Amino acid sequence: MIIDSHCHLDDYAELDAVIARADATGVKKMLAIGIGNGPHEMHIAVDIARKHPQVWASVGLHPQEAHQATPENLTLLEELGSDPRVVAIGEIGLDYYHFDNPDVDVQQAAFIAQMQVAAKLRKPITIHCRTSELATPQAKARYESHGNPHAAWDDLLRLIAEHWTPTGLPGIMHCFSGNESQAKASLEAGFYLSFAGNLTYPKSTTIQAVACTAPADRILVETDAPFLTPIPMRGQQNEPANTAITAKFLAELRGATPEAIAEQTTSNFYALFPATRG
Repeated sequence: MIIDSHCHLDDYAELDAVIARADATGVKKMLAIGIGNGPHEMHIAVDIARKHPQVWASVGLHPQEAHQATPENLTLLEELGSDPRVVAIGEIGLDYYHFDNPDVDVQQAAFIAQMQVAAKLRKPITIHCRTSELATPQAKARYESHGNPHAAWDDLLRLIAEHWTPTGLPGIMHCFSGNESQAKASLEAGFYLSFAGNLTYPKSTTIQAVACTAPADRILVETDAPFLTPIPMRGQQNEPANTAITAKFLAELRGATPEAIAEQTTSNFYALFPATRG
């Protein structure tokens, strides 16, 4: 069995067929990320999880929606996060890639506020972190501190150390795309590293190096569907069924069998989210 630790199921018109195709490839469970197109759509993933027993949900305000982290929406987040089908808060974090994203201080304030909600609920967080490394010159000028393309990672890890690590709760670095130093810091902070379809891309050598050496008990697989379709399906809309492709690629990188990676990542998911077992 394989578990897709991060997918956006509210993006599919024919969801029943998508879930059936996942089941046919051995992807028996999935975590639906409840961000939608803003806080007014967070509930959709929860509704899906209530209807489909193999689906669990998260809820959160993506950093692109950080300006909507109002007291009212944070209260809504807490209410939805209290649902037993919701096992995580997220995806939350920082995004220094898009020029028109909220200001750095707004993103950071929203991130802190949501970590506080997660701590109150005693639920893990799933993290979005995108740097300005490949951004436009305008975005670089806006987000980089002293020309540092890794400012998002530096800020993220600092805020986690200040506001999350003291809680003793774990989390997921969703679609891990950092380097070995950032992986080490994430692991030390109690996070799992989740690898998506971009792991299979030829230029993803840094991510592949991390995937080779990451502790076996701290790795997960995901699709981030409908985005980041793995090779050889790239160019098509991604689906949870393709988690099996990324898991096979991860197995090859680590010199393991696909069955061993499936078993290990499933065990890791259950360790992180015990309520999803069974």
